[in-house]
Amino acid sequence: MKRETNPWRFIVLSFLFIILIGTFLLILPFSSRSREFTNPLIALFTATSATCVTGLVVVDTGTYWSLFGQIVILLLIQLGGISYMTLLSFLALLLRRQVLLHERIILHESLGSWSIRGVMRLAKVVLYTVLSFESLGALLLFFVFIKNYPPLTALKFSIFHSVSAFCNAGFDLLGNFQSFARYVDNPLLVFTITTLIIFGGIGFIVIFDIRNNLRWSRLSLHSRIVIITTAILILIGTLVIATLEWNNPGTLKSLSLRGKLLGAYFQSVTPRTAGFNTIPIGKMHPSTLLFTILLMFIGASPGGTGGGIKTVTFVVLLSAVRATLMGYDNVEIFKRSLYWDAVRKAWTILFLSSGLILVSWLILLLTENAPPLNILFEIVSGFGTVGLSTGITPSLSTIGRIIIILNMILGRVGTVVFGFAILYSFRRKSHIELPYGEVSIG
Repeated sequence: MKRETNPWRFIVLSFLFIILIGTFLLILPFSSRSREFTNPLIALFTATSATCVTGLVVVDTGTYWSLFGQIVILLLIQLGGISYMTLLSFLALLLRRQVLLHERIILHESLGSWSIRGVMRLAKVVLYTVLSFESLGALLLFFVFIKNYPPLTALKFSIFHSVSAFCNAGFDLLGNFQSFARYVDNPLLVFTITTLIIFGGIGFIVIFDIRNNLRWSRLSLHSRIVIITTAILILIGTLVIATLEWNNPGTLKSLSLRGKLLGAYFQSVTPRTAGFNTIPIGKMHPSTLLFTILLMFIGASPGGTGGGIKTVTFVVLLSAVRATLMGYDNVEIFKRSLYWDAVRKAWTILFLSSGLILVSWLILLLTENAPPLNILFEIVSGFGTVGLSTGITPSLSTIGRIIIILNMILGRVGTVVFGFAILYSFRRKSHIELPYGEVSIG
């Protein structure tokens, strides 16, 4: 008998394969500016962070890695952002090779589309969308960097940061772990980077839906949830961060009014899930860090380049709580009832994600010498594939780095996808319906 296709296992293995190839390349002497072999754990951490489009680093990307190493990181970001299977499918179309059914199933799971029908057309849209946004972003960023750097350096910076932003990676080449701090009040950079982050994070199926249905009433329920939730989270995030940090001398206090508003807006967008920063994360108030942790945990949207439990999952969970407290038989959103499979999957994602973060936090509390809130921030940043850090990443112990690596991988592929990859083949196949039993809840 033919073995049953397990697309989730292929997705996990493809990410691991890319990470291993990237690790090998980054270990090589010509990947670093010192021309020496890189510590394997540093190379593994960096390759994982790039492939999982996270942005957490233990060495400074702009000063440690050579041009070759930076190109490797850029390619890993691009592969991790659009998925290995999407690129293979597009190459197959260019070579006029037929894409088989099991390959379409894998691509369907990689892109988070609703069905296999039309998945190849969606793959083409993904590639064209990525190229369009990244090209336009690079052009706009070039006008920012050309004021401070030579033309070739400005071109390199514009391309790298455009790809990093659209793929929600958060890697930067500006050096000394400063990210975009010097551009905190530059509207062109702020709005270019945040626009790339937002469109990369809302998901390709939403972009595909908007492209085909320009009227709001014709958009799918999924797209409307993503757009409204994203807008609300950005607005609330901007207001909360501005309020909490307005008079903080380490972040917003010394800035002009424009700088304060742009800084608060930028830091509202990047936790979902890009990892750039224009104000020092380590100098934020604990309350702001805790709020940012919540944003990072929610993350981007399904089918996008970001991580976290995803915006739609968050809304489904809130709607399920509302339905339970109101005594409704169904979970309803925008006058539509949701299938219970979606609600059940949402609760599973919340349980597995929270469990992973809590266990990781417990381990790092034992191994790391850092404030508990900073450690939790680091873990959620890794799981949400965000890349923001309070500054403790370079000082993590070996165990700490391994735990963050695992969180980045599970956060990128998804806890449920990882569970399917391992357990799906062992599920019980039975047509017998067992009798119901009663338990007391609450």
